Amino acid sequence: MNGIQIDIKNLNLTLSNNKILKDINLTVKPGEVHCLVGPNGGGKTSLLRCILGQMPFEGEISMSYENEKIIGYVPQVLDFEKTLPITVEDFMAISCQNLPCFFGLSSKHKEHINQLLKKLAVYEKRKRLLGNLSGGERQRVLLAQALHPTPNLLILDEPLTGIDKIGEEYFKEIILELKKQGITVLWIHHNLSQVKELADKVTCIKQEIIFSGIPKIELTDDKILRIFQ
Repeated sequence: MNGIQIDIKNLNLTLSNNKILKDINLTVKPGEVHCLVGPNGGGKTSLLRCILGQMPFEGEISMSYENEKIIGYVPQVLDFEKTLPITVEDFMAISCQNLPCFFGLSSKHKEHINQLLKKLAVYEKRKRLLGNLSGGERQRVLLAQALHPTPNLLILDEPLTGIDKIGEEYFKEIILELKKQGITVLWIHHNLSQVKELADKVTCIKQEIIFSGIPKIELTDDKILRIFQ
């Protein structure tokens, strides 16, 4: 397998005396598309941030892999000053090279990045300012950035929020390609029908793990009603 395995043991997260996550024990297997679902405020994004090393926590998170440890990450939205004079190409260059972005993309990265931008239908926007793109176009650029260099773990925090149907199809195609390559995908998702379609495993988090297993078995109407009421 090309993917990373994630093992989470007895993870607890408390912020300002508020219990955010309680006794999380979870394994994400290599090459698995593993979706996290649950109500807003249930701790899903906090768990991803713990995995990414962005939040303090109690417990243990370990990763095992055969080759390199390359992690790609797509947040819900890109928080940046939209008046900054940064083009799509500049943004891609900043994320992957030491050479200042005003020199342009280095030849080492250019071919693969252009392929990704074409695949996600934003190649024609590469000279446009990042702040002038639509929200859906920016999400596609963020996905392209997360895929260079090719990761063996891709973490997605509801990247489809606010994206159009065409953008959704591009994301789905990429996920299916990564799945064929044995790359691990950990994905916070709110569209339960897509979870059933694309995921190998689903875990529901509402401060603690409510259930975890095969989507078509776990995502029953009864469970969904109880969790999302």
